[in-house]
Amino acid sequence: MKRTIIKKFKEAVIDLGDLTDRSTGESTLAVSVSNRKKRAAVHFYRGDSFNQAWQQVSETLATAPQDAWVRIEIVQAIQRRSAAAVKKSLAAMTRMNYWRDGVSFDQDFKTALLEMEINGHAFFKPGKDHRIGKNPSASWIDYSQITKYLTRRNGEQPDDLTAAQNIWTFTTAGIFSNGTQIWPLDESAAGERGTRRLVAPRQELRDYLSLGEAFLARQIKETGQFVYGYYPAEQRVLSSYNSVRHFSSIYALLEAIAYTDNWDDLPRAKQALTWGLEHLTIHVNDALFVIERPKNKDPEVKLGAQAMLILALCKYQEVSKDEAFMDQAQQAFNGIIAFRQPSGRFNHVLNPDLTVKDAFRIIYYEGEITFAMARLYELIHDDRVLDMMQQSLDFMVAHDYGRYHDHWIAYAVNEAMLIFTDNRDYMRLGLKNVFNHLDFIEKRDTAYPTLLELLDAAVKMTDMIKRTGNDDLLEQYDVQRLRRAWHYRALHELATGAFQPELAMYFYAPSKFVGGFFARHDHFRTRIDDCEHFLSGLINYYNYVY
Repeated sequence: MKRTIIKKFKEAVIDLGDLTDRSTGESTLAVSVSNRKKRAAVHFYRGDSFNQAWQQVSETLATAPQDAWVRIEIVQAIQRRSAAAVKKSLAAMTRMNYWRDGVSFDQDFKTALLEMEINGHAFFKPGKDHRIGKNPSASWIDYSQITKYLTRRNGEQPDDLTAAQNIWTFTTAGIFSNGTQIWPLDESAAGERGTRRLVAPRQELRDYLSLGEAFLARQIKETGQFVYGYYPAEQRVLSSYNSVRHFSSIYALLEAIAYTDNWDDLPRAKQALTWGLEHLTIHVNDALFVIERPKNKDPEVKLGAQAMLILALCKYQEVSKDEAFMDQAQQAFNGIIAFRQPSGRFNHVLNPDLTVKDAFRIIYYEGEITFAMARLYELIHDDRVLDMMQQSLDFMVAHDYGRYHDHWIAYAVNEAMLIFTDNRDYMRLGLKNVFNHLDFIEKRDTAYPTLLELLDAAVKMTDMIKRTGNDDLLEQYDVQRLRRAWHYRALHELATGAFQPELAMYFYAPSKFVGGFFARHDHFRTRIDDCEHFLSGLINYYNYVY
């Protein structure tokens, strides 16, 4: 790596301030270098001064490739804690992978680990009884794996880590570079810590969305089936599959293709649709149904899958202007009738013989199917579709579905407002659906991408309500607060759910995951539906703001 860039790195680190431990005068620096193909190599360097520690860093950087991903961090706020106290804190965490400090099992930092070393290797593991969102993580320290890793990293086996009576925890300030640009890393206590500070949010969001479209398109195999997902920390590919997520991911990919103008990926989307129709659907008379075949369970036909099939087929025609799948879209609508109850509500899950399996499974399904019918009606203008969509919306109004704060209901109401421009009941439903959820949205620290989808729809809805002269419906709501939450959630998502290089570099095959999106609380899982929700929310945000 050239001396000029190394000099710029040094200047950027100095700008961070707090370069030495005031109690000892020592400076501790950590440098992580990845060639983009393999996990970052991490080195800790200590010196009696910053310059002394930096000399060791510069020697490491001198041998790095010019285009290497480099992350340099200065250790700050060191605290000695008893090992028992650290273990207790770890076990009490409600979500795994949310340990946000570095740790060292000795005071000289020979056994130090950065936060992302810990997460990238899954060194802190959840208890076997942990259920995400249900109980504390009961996380524990995998001393055996840490010992193996430190032996490889340092070239010698450390002393028995389990014998350490104390553990030193620490925070860092740092920078990241891709070889051409340098970003300071966020130091806040919030979820953004350790990711780049956005210096040009519009450009950086646009750039990452292009990477996101490419990532999701890459997950489509030659057959048209998706690679369902990964656990990047564990170097594991998910073997299960899900028909709802197959079609919903195609829908999001088509949105992304339209956004990026990358029409070279359109044949991939069409191949995925073709594969789904051939392998994930069945015909019963003149109706087409999506069938789910779970492992070790009976097959079932789900309303949500039916909705996502229709949405994907309609989106394909909208984006490509190709009517190749219109017959299947109409046959899928014929299938909706089998789910319908006389009340206007829908059964959620059927058996393959179309008998009812579950009258209710999850509230999402009803918003999804109503949104799907609205999109289908806009293409074919069939009064049967219009009547059934209206019955579903009227049922939601009559049964106070605004209390569910569901993004699919928001999508459905928004689309309905384009058709029923003066229906104030639908407007009231949509407004309650978001505004009674703002407290939760503002306080949520996880990426939670469906919240941005809800806000996207809600902001568009408030603007439509104003345009149609129904401003009086907004008087009881804080519209400015809604928009503040909307802008915040978009950038929060990018910081806390995107596999930017400064995070991806700590996982196996780092460049493979850049452009993907993850669920931190589930081993940084990146699955096609994670990408789907992030892409849809962020693309709709970008298109409406810019």
